[in-house]
Amino acid sequence: MLETLSGDRKRTNLLKKAEQKFIAVLVQRIPGWITSDMLTGVGLFGSAVVSASFILADYVKREFLLLGVLGFIISWFGDSLDGRLAYFRKKPRKLYGFTLDITIDWISIILIGCGFIVYVEGPWELIGYAFVIMYGWELIIALMRYRITGVYSIDSGKLGPTEARIMISLIMIAEVIFPRSINYSALGITLVLFIINIIDTRKLLIVADEIDTRNNNK
Repeated sequence: MLETLSGDRKRTNLLKKAEQKFIAVLVQRIPGWITSDMLTGVGLFGSAVVSASFILADYVKREFLLLGVLGFIISWFGDSLDGRLAYFRKKPRKLYGFTLDITIDWISIILIGCGFIVYVEGPWELIGYAFVIMYGWELIIALMRYRITGVYSIDSGKLGPTEARIMISLIMIAEVIFPRSINYSALGITLVLFIINIIDTRKLLIVADEIDTRNNNK
């Protein structure tokens, strides 16, 4: 069951086993009239909720950041189940799903980044831009890895989208309790992403160089 739901995507994230078991249970309970595309829309809506929570927290009340936690839950539900549902129903559309998944991921991170930029003030807005850039770089690395190795992985070691959603949710909760702590937390996450991207890019360059060397020696 787990292999069927996962398709050919390689997962290495910390919560992989528990997450896949939970997803395997959920897909069996999705009503027949709900399609994979609908779930993709649900995931995008969740990201819009996260973005809106930042804006509402800035213009109305900081406690609206807690709405962002719900947004991440909605985002996880749609994003995690859309492709798995297609495999479960034995109607996978690999190329279509791959294209749509990357597109929605990019739109989602832009939405969340824009919401963050609205919430923070002054030079801290640059962290929002940097976060979007780092995530975009991560997407590019995933695409290059797929092109070079044939393995599509959305995780970086033990960290994946699920772990990232949990971490950011905790940061948003902490911001409600400790105002402006999110500035430093976001800076820390952005720096970590930068370091991870540097390491992953270096690893990919080494693999690419080895492949080129083997091909040239044939």
